[in-house]
Amino acid sequence: MNLLPKSSKEFGSVDYWEKFFQQRGKKAFEWYGSYLDLCGVLHKYIKAKDKVLVVGCGNSELSEQLYDVGYQDIVNIDISEVVIKQMKERNASRRPQMSFLQMDMTKMEFPDASFQVVLDKGTLDAILTDEEEKTLEKVDKMLAEVGRVLQVGGRYLCISLAQAHILKKIVGYFSKEGWMVRVHQVTSSQNPSSEAEPQFSLPVFAFIMTKFRPVSGSALQILELCAQEQVKPVRLENTERLAEAVRERQRYAWLRNQLNRKTGPASVSLDLCDGSTGEPRYTLHVVDSPTVKLSRDNHFAIFIIPQGRETEWLFGMEEGRKQLAASAGFRRLITVALHRDQQYQGMDSIQAELSGKVMELAPPGLPAQQQVPFLSVGGDIGVRTIQHRDRSSLSGDYVIEDVQGDDRRYFRRLIFLSNRNVVQSEARLLTDTPHRAQKKRKKDKKRLQPADTPENPVPARQPIDKSFLCCEHHKAMIAGLALLKNPERLPEAPLALLVVGLGGGSLPLFIHDHFLKSHIDAVEIDPSMLEVATHWFGFTQSDRMKVHIADGLDYITNLAKGEQLHYDVIMFDVDSKDPTVGMSCPPPAFVDHAFLQNVKRILTPEGVFILNLVCRDSGLKDSVLAGLKKVFPLLYVRQIEGEVNEILFCQLQPEHKLATPELLEMAQALERTLRKPGNGFDSTYVLSDMLKTVKIV
Repeated sequence: MNLLPKSSKEFGSVDYWEKFFQQRGKKAFEWYGSYLDLCGVLHKYIKAKDKVLVVGCGNSELSEQLYDVGYQDIVNIDISEVVIKQMKERNASRRPQMSFLQMDMTKMEFPDASFQVVLDKGTLDAILTDEEEKTLEKVDKMLAEVGRVLQVGGRYLCISLAQAHILKKIVGYFSKEGWMVRVHQVTSSQNPSSEAEPQFSLPVFAFIMTKFRPVSGSALQILELCAQEQVKPVRLENTERLAEAVRERQRYAWLRNQLNRKTGPASVSLDLCDGSTGEPRYTLHVVDSPTVKLSRDNHFAIFIIPQGRETEWLFGMEEGRKQLAASAGFRRLITVALHRDQQYQGMDSIQAELSGKVMELAPPGLPAQQQVPFLSVGGDIGVRTIQHRDRSSLSGDYVIEDVQGDDRRYFRRLIFLSNRNVVQSEARLLTDTPHRAQKKRKKDKKRLQPADTPENPVPARQPIDKSFLCCEHHKAMIAGLALLKNPERLPEAPLALLVVGLGGGSLPLFIHDHFLKSHIDAVEIDPSMLEVATHWFGFTQSDRMKVHIADGLDYITNLAKGEQLHYDVIMFDVDSKDPTVGMSCPPPAFVDHAFLQNVKRILTPEGVFILNLVCRDSGLKDSVLAGLKKVFPLLYVRQIEGEVNEILFCQLQPEHKLATPELLEMAQALERTLRKPGNGFDSTYVLSDMLKTVKIV
């Protein structure tokens, strides 16, 4: 028998509820859980001596169970005459002090300040079905009546699914009235109990609104959230933050529900937040590998990503995590990324902290008492030291951090917090640990000179390995210089280069130090990045390398108007600040046809234009490649393995097209020259590898 209405609006109809309880009969109907699900929060906020009003009681057993454990001063009201008659008959002899009255909660007949507690289990949800004016007027009357019949210091306990429109209304209404608002998460999702129907994938919340005495002027808002695992409530600054915290809990419950379905997603991601601050502490990626042959011991595992390595392809990209899960041999693997600005005491501490929460994400069918392994690389949580943090007016908040790589070497990184899983710039440190330099800087603070201010920080003391390029796409861009004529002579030949996009300065600095007669113009739109490169990445200008703080679009457009300056090499390594575009590098304007014509005008006839392309939209990428071909007839593409980056090498003379063996020969010639004693070229580089998989478009 289907007792649910055809439309949610019927929940507000007397006729619907009369018919509902006639069809339902005497069997209790529990909307949002049984007494056992709710008793923890009810006992916390209802005293045995309190006079309690239950609104919209229906035929729930909640009042009866409260009565039986000592809460005997309870008045129940409902709009349905049928259910009130049923409940009177059911309780007349067993619970003589409890009363049941047919009454409309929007116009109650009780005197002012009659009760210490008003208890509402699902009634507000049933009435507030939409945000139409008529519905909101009815809800306002109900809430006004709740406020009228409660004493000062009394509590309105509302059990709800906290859908967005209900959360907005109830929190907004009572916070404006100057009441204290606390929200408890009562259940993770509807518990699978025979008493609780229907089943919900959303968690159940209890709103506790405490009536304060009215004060003149603006009332202080007190808004708190208390989740299941938290002992103390978290104070939130405004209604928007409270609503977001509730939504986070709902998303988590929905994800759990989806993961337990056979047709659920193969991978999901979520943040676990610090209970005291609300800040993200762990990011979890749940990856299922249905092709892994299941045995007793490989149902489930948790993999802790060492600090600073969450940006690597294996951990930071979905395809990488799938490969990790498959190679680990587990049907479900949860990777856990540790957030900067959070303190961790070690693997044992993290395991203890996460055990309860990650077990909620265990796959169906996990054997009872199954030992779930915690895995990591090398068995530790890695090292991450934040050296500096600041804000750029163009790029937003950023941090400079030192991390330990898998070879125990240390690397310095620039991270824009708007895209915290992408390394903007990276350099290898010559020292074996950043901590000694960090301690030294603390001592140096006592001897700061006037120029050493927060805006002009003390430079990091540990030296940068300027001979080493960390980024694979930078290595490919250097390899692209082999497309110039006579690559074996390049390190000693005059070379004019334009590099658009400075970042930490690693790319132009490498060219400057290894191509001894090169002259480099670097263009950077963000003046903060020049400071970052200088103070933290060992970048310096010279008579052969100048930085121009300008928009690369304007700089090139202005150059193209003249006939004086031509470059042998033009490199674009520019990120987009617009996350809505499917291309994060470069901004779309940098591949516009008219602008590419300007690039062509300032490039020598036999020069090479090298572009770092990061585009996840295949249609957009095809369009970019077609646009480049219209201006540069010769186009090579080099995909960076394990990354989204593709390096495009563009030239003007199609008759100079080279086959792969010829490309490799030229790259090897350049490599041999760079490897000459005293040149400082890192012996681990094999530039020819960067051109092995180049495709001609």
